[in-house]
Amino acid sequence: MMAFIKKGQKKTYISTFRFDLKSSAALDVPRRTENGTKICLKSGKSETADTRKKSPKISLDTEKKRYGAVAEFLDPQQQVVVCVGGTARLLCRFRSSGPVASCWIHDTEKVVLEGPRVRVTNTSSSSSLVLSDVLPVDVGNYSLFVRTRGGTAHWTVSLCVIDHPDPPASCPFVSHLTCTSLVLSWSGPCFDGGSAITGYVVEFQRLDQTEPGDWTELINQCPNTSYRVRSGLDPQGKYRFRVRACNTAGVSDPSEESDCIQMNTAGETQQEVTSYVEVVPDTTHKARDHYNVHEKLGVGKFGEVYRMTHKQTGRVYAGKFYRARVSREKTAARQEINLMKEIHHPKLVQCLAAYDTPSEIVMILEYIAGGELFERIVDENFEHTEPNSVNYMRQILEGIQYIHRKRIVHLDLKPENIVCVNGAGSLIKIIDFGLACKLEAGKRLMVLHGTPEFVAPEVVNYEPVDLATDMWSIGVICYILLSGESPFQGNNDAETLALVTAAQWEFDPESFDEITDEAKDFISGLLRKDKRTRLSCEKALAHPWIALFDDSNSRSTKSLNKEKMRRFLARQKWKKTGKALLALTRMARWSKSDGQLSPISVDANALGKEAERAVASLENQLWSEPRFHQALHDLTESSGAMVNLACTIQGYPDPEVVWLFDEAPLEKNGRVQMNYDQNGTCTLTLARVQPGDSGIYKCCASNSLGQALSSARLTVQL
Repeated sequence: MMAFIKKGQKKTYISTFRFDLKSSAALDVPRRTENGTKICLKSGKSETADTRKKSPKISLDTEKKRYGAVAEFLDPQQQVVVCVGGTARLLCRFRSSGPVASCWIHDTEKVVLEGPRVRVTNTSSSSSLVLSDVLPVDVGNYSLFVRTRGGTAHWTVSLCVIDHPDPPASCPFVSHLTCTSLVLSWSGPCFDGGSAITGYVVEFQRLDQTEPGDWTELINQCPNTSYRVRSGLDPQGKYRFRVRACNTAGVSDPSEESDCIQMNTAGETQQEVTSYVEVVPDTTHKARDHYNVHEKLGVGKFGEVYRMTHKQTGRVYAGKFYRARVSREKTAARQEINLMKEIHHPKLVQCLAAYDTPSEIVMILEYIAGGELFERIVDENFEHTEPNSVNYMRQILEGIQYIHRKRIVHLDLKPENIVCVNGAGSLIKIIDFGLACKLEAGKRLMVLHGTPEFVAPEVVNYEPVDLATDMWSIGVICYILLSGESPFQGNNDAETLALVTAAQWEFDPESFDEITDEAKDFISGLLRKDKRTRLSCEKALAHPWIALFDDSNSRSTKSLNKEKMRRFLARQKWKKTGKALLALTRMARWSKSDGQLSPISVDANALGKEAERAVASLENQLWSEPRFHQALHDLTESSGAMVNLACTIQGYPDPEVVWLFDEAPLEKNGRVQMNYDQNGTCTLTLARVQPGDSGIYKCCASNSLGQALSSARLTVQL
């Protein structure tokens, strides 16, 4: 390989080869004369420039390259929490050698650049990212990529942005109304603002005065989504209620206001329906002719559900208003009403009336005031045990056994559709038969609807469904009831459905540590991919687990942990909102075991294109032409001494080095040694110097970007 160093007025051509630092060959020290010959200091022999030996350009061998180690992070942050509008300061300190280039990547896709709200400060030992006026969209993982000669290292800091929570999702509604007390219930917010809900503020306004009174707090830190008002209400008074949610960032706006509640017209306590009526749809009246329509209770695929009161009796009901604009939707609505007319069981919600007119189709259902079962379980005042879980599963099985005997399959069994009859007891009912179908002999039924976490493999594979399809969903509900975790929950619906079709699940050792073997066997009998081998309702009710905790069994059991159940419910709510992405991103950072946040590994191959280009460009930022950090300096030594000429070189790619003596390249021999270490220090050692070694010594460093030269005069005295 031919290379040259341009210096001053002329070019010195140098023939090069890689220099073996381990070589022990004895070579002479060449010296160039003015006529193009060189004279060896040891032998005095001369040779022409055309016939001289190749002289070495010194570079580091592969195993000796001065790359050094990748950057080592020093006690870096793992998580930064900041309120909306505040300032987030992300800082990573690191240890490295040589030049450093770095950049920040947000959520593996977006390169963080300077801007009105952003300031990035990089040094050779740290990098900081300061975000001012933080917004909810700033939440996520911020990865610092640090490139050194040794390679690229990265560290990820999780930024949690806390905002005030959304208002509670529903206005408070009243149950157990007496002349002096009542129970308020409401739904939690759809989005908690990025921080767990710590409680609720319950407020009331008196309406039976000349002008409505101011809003007054009943309680400022209610821990649950229900509150019993035992005192402070006038038996003759009229009141309206509203609720605010609280988290560590503050208090939400108020919920929608409740209807006017008049204490002296307290209705009867809601009772479980035990007598049944034959429902004949009314085709001449509208539902509003007979009922007052109040707040919305829920929204489904086929319509909306409202709380309603009968105009004559004042009794409370639920009204399902169908979305029935086209004939197909009207047919589906009528099919559900006809199916509900057949269902008369205490564990199933009851249809009490129906209205079918050209402008609307409405089904009147019994109003179930107790709320969702899983919401009841996480209440601080509720004891969650395995025996209680057996009681709930028994009731679910009894209700499903009833419809299965009628060849009806529910096809949408999930926690939201298991509700408590009232706010105090342990009775439950199964609701929402909007997807239910009746199996017909000789006809195969295949469906493509349901909730991903709870559908059976045959639904996902679009294979025929039957009664066993509900049993799979019951198995999932039981798994969650006992552990608080979903057995098939993936990072997205596609991943969840893939786990379902593969029937891949296991008992988490921590979550099921204190759960009986009978319970595990019960679940295992339901979560079987082959539907023919799943337990039927009859076999499930006869399973040893169902009988394990009967009244005569004094076997003690511990309370089950509710934290994972709370997180499960929060995730289900967040999925239903436009802010689900923010919420799920935060939830994904909770470790599976104890909820503590951990640093997240970033695969550089998984970066977005913009981020990938930015990380790849870091190496280019390291590139620099050679520079002498410490230059050679003149020396005067006595004859026979050992001389060390040393300098320190910086540059990337690593410079290659040639030593010159009076413009002639030097070669290693028994008296001349050259060393180039990993710190960039380049040393020329001359042993037993003589007056003839006096002269100008030069160190020439070069890479693809340029060259640098340092020189010193050596004077050898007799």
